[in-house]
Amino acid sequence: MLTPSMTAMPQHRSAPRPTGQGLQRGVFLIEALLGILIFSLGILSLVAMQTAAVSAQSDARYRIEAANLADQIAGTIWLNLDRTSAASIQTSLATFQLNTSGAISGCAFTGGNPAASADVTAWVNTVTAAGTGLPGTTGSMLQITFNAAGGAYNQVSVTLCWKTPVDTTPHRHTLVSFIN
Repeated sequence: MLTPSMTAMPQHRSAPRPTGQGLQRGVFLIEALLGILIFSLGILSLVAMQTAAVSAQSDARYRIEAANLADQIAGTIWLNLDRTSAASIQTSLATFQLNTSGAISGCAFTGGNPAASADVTAWVNTVTAAGTGLPGTTGSMLQITFNAAGGAYNQVSVTLCWKTPVDTTPHRHTLVSFIN
């Protein structure tokens, strides 16, 4: 005969559940890894911002240098212009012209100036000099033109282009001045 204790289903005992620290096992490691990840992203962001700041500073430096060089030749033209008559002004301005044709968009100027003054030649040498001039500048990336047509009042345009090793297209600075 079967007794009630014999027919009853056997009870399975489950493993004791962890309490307290047993539930926390490995969570500290995950927290530490997440903290390191967030810190690393912050450091990488700071490095990227520093790189952008250095690039912007270099660009500003070259723009200032281009403005100074354009102002230098404009001052030279203004000082050395022969103002004895209207015709002498035109003739004098013609000696300061450089690369009067070509595409301004690509900074590929042509034409040169066989009658260029020594001041223009010295200025071109200063602008294109390695280490002291604008980076990547050649003589064909510089242009000095004047417009003496009626109402232009001897408008002189000085355009300088430069291209750093990381640039795909050249930068351009143009100074327009009226010399009378």
